Amino acid sequence: MRVYLSSGADAIYFTGKDAWHTFDIPRLNVPSIRCTDGPNGARGTKFTAGVPAACLPCGTALGATWNKSLIKKAGNLIGLEVKAKGAQVWLGPTVNMHRSPLGGRGFESFSEDPYLSGKLAGSYIYGAQSTGIVSTLKHFVANDQEHERMAVDVRITDRALREIYLLPFQIALKEGQPGAVMTSYNKVNGLHVSENPILLEDILRGEWGFKGMIMSDWYGTYSTVEALNAGLDLEMPGPARLRGILADLAISSRKVSRATLDARARNVLNLVKRCAKIEGVSPRETTRDMPDDRALNRKLAAESVVLLKNDCNILPIPEHVDEIALIGPNMKNGAYCGGGSAQLDSYYVVTNYQGITDRMTNFGENKDVKIHYEVGAHAWGFLPLLGSKVTTPDGGTNGLRMRFFAEPPSDQFREYVDEMEIKDSTWQLMGYSHPKLGPRFWADVEGTVRVAEDGNYELGIACCGTAVLFVDGNMIIDNASSQEPGNSFFGRGTTEKKANLNLKAGREYQILLQFGSLPTSKIYKEGVVAYGAGAGRIGMWPVVDPDEAIAKAVTLARKCKYTVVCVGLDKDLESEGYDRPDMNLPEATNRLVEKVLDVNPDAIIITQSGSPINMQPWASRTTTQVHMWYGGNETGNGLADVLFGHENPSGKLPVTFPNRIEDTPAFLNFESERGSVVYGEGIYVGYRYYEKLKRAVTFPYGSVQDFPCLAKLRSVAGNTCSHLTFKFGLISLMVISPSETFANFKINRHGLSYTSFLFSDLVVSSHEVSLLVRNTGPVEGATVVQLYISPAPTNSISRPLKELKGFKKVFLLPGEERSIQIPLGRLATSFWDETLGCWLSEQGDYGVHIGHSSADICLSGTLQVHETVTWSGLG
Repeated sequence: MRVYLSSGADAIYFTGKDAWHTFDIPRLNVPSIRCTDGPNGARGTKFTAGVPAACLPCGTALGATWNKSLIKKAGNLIGLEVKAKGAQVWLGPTVNMHRSPLGGRGFESFSEDPYLSGKLAGSYIYGAQSTGIVSTLKHFVANDQEHERMAVDVRITDRALREIYLLPFQIALKEGQPGAVMTSYNKVNGLHVSENPILLEDILRGEWGFKGMIMSDWYGTYSTVEALNAGLDLEMPGPARLRGILADLAISSRKVSRATLDARARNVLNLVKRCAKIEGVSPRETTRDMPDDRALNRKLAAESVVLLKNDCNILPIPEHVDEIALIGPNMKNGAYCGGGSAQLDSYYVVTNYQGITDRMTNFGENKDVKIHYEVGAHAWGFLPLLGSKVTTPDGGTNGLRMRFFAEPPSDQFREYVDEMEIKDSTWQLMGYSHPKLGPRFWADVEGTVRVAEDGNYELGIACCGTAVLFVDGNMIIDNASSQEPGNSFFGRGTTEKKANLNLKAGREYQILLQFGSLPTSKIYKEGVVAYGAGAGRIGMWPVVDPDEAIAKAVTLARKCKYTVVCVGLDKDLESEGYDRPDMNLPEATNRLVEKVLDVNPDAIIITQSGSPINMQPWASRTTTQVHMWYGGNETGNGLADVLFGHENPSGKLPVTFPNRIEDTPAFLNFESERGSVVYGEGIYVGYRYYEKLKRAVTFPYGSVQDFPCLAKLRSVAGNTCSHLTFKFGLISLMVISPSETFANFKINRHGLSYTSFLFSDLVVSSHEVSLLVRNTGPVEGATVVQLYISPAPTNSISRPLKELKGFKKVFLLPGEERSIQIPLGRLATSFWDETLGCWLSEQGDYGVHIGHSSADICLSGTLQVHETVTWSGLG
């Protein structure tokens, strides 16, 4: 179909109609199609007061499963959720790299390794598109930080671009065949990706043969002529900013040819044609929440949990335990997803506290178990939302009433033109519009607050726009006349302004927040995306003495043998729109963990985050440690299933946990400086870097070793142990005293499971690796066989010591043995030759290494490449 722009009406078809829809063209029988975020669920068309959805675990959680078949099922669930929201296009998955632990959006991506990322993304896409919907692979490419993400120029070598940052897209395109690709906000080597013909036309369409549609990230189109000529098909969101009339002018001035415009139209129309054939799309946004979906989400959450240490076999917690202490802020705060585009209103959330308590009270006759709780320390980026403490002004429902006005509060005769109820004390007006409101409008947010206990409470408001908070008619906080830039709302909003107020239990307090839309804001930031009409939030929490809170938790931990401490981050501390300032946990939570370990060295320490965190203040002292991620609806149930042995842990770290941020590859080259960032580490990202520099880490990529009671081993050995070191997963002991000193301490090498596995009989051929895997332990379980390739001594270029080139997750019964095969493709021995401009596999003898992790290699062999070859394409 040939579409001309001279009429003006069709020019808008190359942009979105609104935040989530493409334009329909009735005279040409072209329908509108709907897109929906995000990588861990289908939110629908509203950030606020929307239809609830299934929330799946975040990207790093899925990466930790290393389970392609399970990820494919997760994709299928996403596809069904997309249809339930009346959409045809899913904006996911995300395959950007974990270049630095500080990347604010790292939790959305799978791994620091491009091979693992690409393989899992391919399975995710395949599962989603098996339902008929279209997947959008994003963000193409190098959107690995949030700082000035619209403006930053990523300076990167061709080799690093190909081997690390483009490779996951290359693999996912081959295995998943997504129908759309989304460009990133940033520049690469001087050009914004959305107007970069080398990336879009030469590589994506030409070399890789991509036939689908290319869309911009939201507000990520920066030009008319350049973007159209470079290959960007669709500007999102609408209405048009850089197309429409401007595209018509570009044609009439011959800056864009009609052939180019036809190509852009053809790609959009082909996607629309494909979407029009999708069956089962709901005519309205609705919910599903099926039992099978819950079971799958629970399985995903459980398989993502990583058992880091179980030195003294404290886990699994036995069923007969009659008393337990649950401590820490992440027990009850419901950290089920990260912030930004990944955030959605879920059908329900099982907190870690609820998952554990439900599991304990459902154990057979264990009905009288004593469950104690202390928060110990608070760890939030913003004060918690009002939640059940607030109802609409009439007291009818939980939440707040929001009334919209075209005039400011100073106009005493104004009348509201629209009204909505919001479920909690936060709102995000992306996609909101009303025919009687322009870009600049105001709203009154009102409700009734009741607290359960007398005391001093801290209130806080943050906004993207302006906001003034009144309680019983008295102004408490002014975040309008004077504003400070902060990290709220995709990095475009203010800091949280706070005030203290003494409240009485049971009394009703009337709150009113006068909100002004985004154009009323006094804040300006370069390189930051401004989404929609603005946003705001109201938080409140009792004022607590942190020392007293920690003291209460310590008293509890001292008396309970089974003490579980859960600390970490949440959606306010890891979010799209800004990067983390450091790798640390909130200071009070570190003190909490240290104080608990002082009185209970065998306390079960659970950390929760979407990216690596600093555990150095106390990691060497723990005997029992678990890491979990943002696990979606079933977060708490997934954790409880592992803690109590219902699910044998099989998660493996998809990212390295370094000792310090100063040890990380990107430490000297992170964030934008004068508008650019240099990827100075080149191809040495993640474990490639730590191994090349022989730099110790807290927990290595892929897994960890399990060394029982090392802390106790040191204390018992005392001066008899003259040498105790940890290097690349190996323990070296020089013992002076009699061996019976260590009779009660056994060094286990399996780790990460309640059973053990043996790898044997490695056979290497030119096209695959085969071996035997045996479950040598007492219970059924799963392990991930990881295949790494090391370079040939004759290679003509510096290469990592080894790189992941294959993996397979294997489930085995006790005593069961299975032969497995892992294929070897052209990528296994290839690197990108910048001189030749293609992939090069050189003749030589390459090392083949099979292990439980990058630091635990069990078997090694040799792969002989007899002929040097060059190649290009998807591989």
